[in-house]
Amino acid sequence: MSTTDLIHRYFTAFNAGDTDGMLACLSDDVAHHVNEGKIRTGKAKFADFCAHMSRCYREELTDMVVFEAQNGTRAAAEYVVNGTYLSTDDGLPEARGQTYRLPAGSFFDVENGKITRVTTYYNLADWMAQVSA
Repeated sequence: MSTTDLIHRYFTAFNAGDTDGMLACLSDDVAHHVNEGKIRTGKAKFADFCAHMSRCYREELTDMVVFEAQNGTRAAAEYVVNGTYLSTDDGLPEARGQTYRLPAGSFFDVENGKITRVTTYYNLADWMAQVSA
């Protein structure tokens, strides 16, 4: 499987709410760099993060473009997050079912057909303005 196919498989699982499918794409010691957060290492911490996100947010990623480095060890994806804020997240505005739409990107390291690093970026100020309106 090419790196591009792996990244598409990861995001297809994300859009389906399939945490196990996402985990299948990751190395056991994956480093998960969260926007505005600490680095989480390992599949168990990644799964915990996904459970938290599923409780607070429902998101679908659209307008996906995946880029792959020539040797397949690095990749990037740009997309639009279309979401609904379901349950109040600690330290953030109160959830009232607000919807949001914002551009985002993820960066990946890949080794032996598995994602070893996921780094995600989006504009938190933009998100805050949308859910606070």
